Amino acid sequence: MSEGYAKNLEIIGSHDLAGKPAFQMAMQEVDGHYYLYCASYRAAGWTILEVTDPSKPRYIRFIDADVPTQGCPKIQVGDGIMVTAMDGGFKPGPEYRGIYVWDVKTDPEDPKLLGKWSTGAQSGVHRFFYNGGRYVHLSAGCKGFAGNIYRIVDIADPANPMEVGRWWWPSQWTAGYMPPKQMPTLFEMMDSPGLHGAPYVKGDLAYLSYSGAGMVIVDISDITLPKLVGNLRHQPPFSGKNSGARCHTTMPLSGRPLAIMTSEGERFPLFTPEIVQGGAQPANFIGMVDVSDPSDPTLIAVFPYPEVPEGFPYKNFNEIGGFAGPFGPHNIHEPHDNPALEDRNDRLYCCYFHAGLRVYDISDRFVPKEIAYYIPPNPKKWLFGEPMDPKDPHFDLFQQPPGPMIATTEDIVVDKRGNIFIDTFHDGIYVLRCTV
Repeated sequence: MSEGYAKNLEIIGSHDLAGKPAFQMAMQEVDGHYYLYCASYRAAGWTILEVTDPSKPRYIRFIDADVPTQGCPKIQVGDGIMVTAMDGGFKPGPEYRGIYVWDVKTDPEDPKLLGKWSTGAQSGVHRFFYNGGRYVHLSAGCKGFAGNIYRIVDIADPANPMEVGRWWWPSQWTAGYMPPKQMPTLFEMMDSPGLHGAPYVKGDLAYLSYSGAGMVIVDISDITLPKLVGNLRHQPPFSGKNSGARCHTTMPLSGRPLAIMTSEGERFPLFTPEIVQGGAQPANFIGMVDVSDPSDPTLIAVFPYPEVPEGFPYKNFNEIGGFAGPFGPHNIHEPHDNPALEDRNDRLYCCYFHAGLRVYDISDRFVPKEIAYYIPPNPKKWLFGEPMDPKDPHFDLFQQPPGPMIATTEDIVVDKRGNIFIDTFHDGIYVLRCTV
């Protein structure tokens, strides 16, 4: 059983989140007090912690979603407004697909629901960008389209959010052409264009991680009519088969004409040798992209493979549990112009699934260097309930993963004080500080 591995990172605190693992996290500072808001994919709701003293996170409350079967994976906070994503249910029962808008300015410890917006489609909202103000930039389902598209919602009147703009890859408009007679395979759907990551806004441009279509840059100077500016494809050779989102995240740096681009690996606990078949899995990556000319985004560097700690039970991160799977990165720290968060143009943080947290020096855009890592302890048990039984009407994939019991990091937030908050697939949060 691993007790964890660390290089140039020290643990300063932790919290078990009362057994409700977080997925995405968001933060705000109010009168010198720091609040961490945690969205739970599995627990159908949101946890609030005060982390003013990061060594002693104070548990405030868990807010149950009014749809108990719902997945509530994503969350953002800006200007005293909290936006939460509703992405469809993991269990049979009522569902709501869209976003909820909350007031967290009046009382940051007791959010008040202000309004809701529905996608009106069979899929909800996965990731999104919100840094305050009136517009929420969504990866969302839309009737008549295949996969998620870019939808812009105005919340100036939070009780009555309204869509004001949208953009999609041409082949997504299924109402506009005759669909194929045969349903596409899972791999074909994953390889197709579809907005996965949040549209990351910088000035008049939005950077979209468009799965099989790669990085897409659109001009939103007219918010009602986004226009294509540039596109960078990366597949092949990167990503595919059993990997996650083909293009997972695109994030422009705030002070440099560069953007980070990632594909997504996957969680080894979701796999067994029988599931992972078909030969080698394509490589996943973190890339540095020159966007000095947004019409010509250019990949200029690929980040190094995560360092394997001495004493790690496997020779690499691609071969775990007796089989080779689709290893790669997951979420990176995204500042979102949030005054409570760190925004360094010389450093990148990535939760790299079972390679743990990885910290990179990106001061030289052509030579990113890994400078620190932290792999949490392996789980002693999964926190997702009893073993799976496909005959159970409440059966779901995440109830008891079939693969190895191995630590798997998910999301990260770094506050302006340098405190690093990470969460995992299996337990609570860890608070870290970099020593270099």
